[in-house]
Amino acid sequence: MPGIGRTAAITSPIGRLGLTVEGGRLIAVTFHEAGAWPDPEQDPLLREAAGQLEAYFAGRLRDFDLPLDLRGTTFQCAVWSALRTIPYGETWSYRDLAAHIGRPSAVRAVGAANGRNPIPIIVPCHRVIGSDGSLTGFGGGLPLKARLLALERSARLAAFSGSPPPAGTTGTTGTTGTSGTRNALSQVSFFDLEPES
Repeated sequence: MPGIGRTAAITSPIGRLGLTVEGGRLIAVTFHEAGAWPDPEQDPLLREAAGQLEAYFAGRLRDFDLPLDLRGTTFQCAVWSALRTIPYGETWSYRDLAAHIGRPSAVRAVGAANGRNPIPIIVPCHRVIGSDGSLTGFGGGLPLKARLLALERSARLAAFSGSPPPAGTTGTTGTTGTSGTRNALSQVSFFDLEPES
């Protein structure tokens, strides 16, 4: 029998995110969460997820290492698993993703599965774009998708050049490692864009 889920909201450079865990695994990340939610510090997995997201937004983390419970059909789970193989800072088309899972004619079905990803950012569905290079659907909105891709590209370029990420893309959080501190995500700057409303 599955455990009882726990949810907390964190403040991030892209707005409030809801994190839900159940049975010792992360089951959901949601966008634009409002209201009073428990602090992630009250649950070790929520705390770890918040810390890893903090490190990701600061450009220090490229691959998440969290126990996940991806709940969907066999096909959806295959797509979501393939999403985790797209390298940080790179993009694939829906066609590329369909070919990767051995279903090259299932481009639309791959797109639908991508759109139902319950754990965005951590399972990086934002790295999938149209075959013409255009940004296409994202649960957090296309401006947010563009911001996530720009964050990854700037961190990758900085790593290749040996210099810190460009000014305005990351900030200091006062923490080291991925365990994070309470509300540390709210201290990370992220471009000079207005927050999503």
